Amino acid sequence: MRHHISGRKLSRPTAHRLLMLRNMTTDLIRHESVRTTDAKAKEVRRMTEKVITLGKKGNLHHRRQALAILTDEVVVNKVFEELGSRYKDRKGGYTRIIKLGPRKGDAAEMAVLELV
Repeated sequence: MRHHISGRKLSRPTAHRLLMLRNMTTDLIRHESVRTTDAKAKEVRRMTEKVITLGKKGNLHHRRQALAILTDEVVVNKVFEELGSRYKDRKGGYTRIIKLGPRKGDAAEMAVLELV
């Protein structure tokens, strides 16, 4: 039984999965929208919400924590300068998942993940 075990494995080794999620989080913040499978979108949402919350706090320690997650320093600057002020009055829910239906090749459920 999987009681109290959070997160999806996404059929990948741990290092591959974590780097994929970090890259997708970076791309989501850079482009403010990403098209992916539904399961990946739900995992990327968790990581993105945490990074934006760090951006709202805004001190050096939180900037270094965000640098440990994101793969591009320009995106970290965007989180702390632009997104932190954009969402300062919002208590969470910075992303939206819009379901697109099954993918043609393998019928995987697709979704668009975007910043609100």
